[in-house]
Amino acid sequence: MLAPSVGHYTLARDDGQPLDFRPGQFIQIHFERGDGAAVRRSYSLATRHDHALGPGEVVEIAVSHLPGGAATALFEGLAIGQRIEASGPYGRFCLVPGDGNRRYLLIATGTGVTPYRSMLPDLAAQIAGRGVEIVLLLGARTPAELLYGDEFRAFAAAHPGFRFVPCFSRELPEPGSAHAHPDVRRGYVQQHLAEFAPDPAADIAYLCGNPDMVDACFEALKECGLPVPRIRREKYVSNA
Repeated sequence: MLAPSVGHYTLARDDGQPLDFRPGQFIQIHFERGDGAAVRRSYSLATRHDHALGPGEVVEIAVSHLPGGAATALFEGLAIGQRIEASGPYGRFCLVPGDGNRRYLLIATGTGVTPYRSMLPDLAAQIAGRGVEIVLLLGARTPAELLYGDEFRAFAAAHPGFRFVPCFSRELPEPGSAHAHPDVRRGYVQQHLAEFAPDPAADIAYLCGNPDMVDACFEALKECGLPVPRIRREKYVSNA
């Protein structure tokens, strides 16, 4: 469990072949509800190729557990080695080669941060190769609900061009705890976006997570002058 209501799952193709995907893409899980209806749920791939056994050999997803949810019942009941049906990868919420920007603003809430975890090796290459800067604003209610915080802090420590800004809406970390550092903010990510002075000439923004956050940040970025093609969005709607 990454958080009290979010599980981390590692999957592999049962034919032994790698899954060829681009960081930022998602897969769909296919299953039947208790009433026999066929349903699908989409999950962004959280896999870091530098952590996997090899490129595409395993894929990782983060799943929000919702009381009474059909997908929650499926995942909570999975045993190690059990098979599930999936399709994909899908989606275009990916870094684009040749963007030519000087900074990425990566903004997320909850499990919307999973695509950015997958992007970390590519971002490291861009920091080293062309000096790009990255700001990650990640929203959570409490420190216990901050997903992959240890990894993002370690990445920031190893890459001076990467800044990790956790925003807690309900509870700040205890002083001296692992979550406490100077870039912690109190409130919602959209409340702190202006602090980083979005620049239409330098920035490309990615928004992923709660639809209200995505919409609020999208409007704020447009007001700062960012053209719509430089604002890339993916909304996460929690469904059972």
